[in-house]
Amino acid sequence: VKLVESGGGEVQAGGSLKLSCAASGFRFSEYDMSWVRQAPGKGLEWVAGISARDNMPVYADSVQGRFTMSRDNAKNTVDLQLNNLKAEDTARYYCMQPVGSVSSTLGARGQGTQVTVSS
Repeated sequence: VKLVESGGGEVQAGGSLKLSCAASGFRFSEYDMSWVRQAPGKGLEWVAGISARDNMPVYADSVQGRFTMSRDNAKNTVDLQLNNLKAEDTARYYCMQPVGSVSSTLGARGQGTQVTVSS
């Protein structure tokens, strides 16, 4: 399993970023995919996920209405559009192949991409 994230950066509060994840090494369309994040000094927090079965994204309450996750099974990619960013969204964001459920924080993940939101 190889997951490579890109698209992070530094933005002001209220701004937007788009994160992308390129996946390889497994049958992408057959697996749930998710995004998790880790803020400095904190544990992993599940952000969003898409089931392989129904392709419907689900979101953590903290990002509902602001973030949009999508997947492209033809390209083996998952994206996360981050809108109306807040300072508390500052974290390293990881693409994940979750184990057990789409909202699990266990599973293979990439090296991550840093998102920094300045207020």
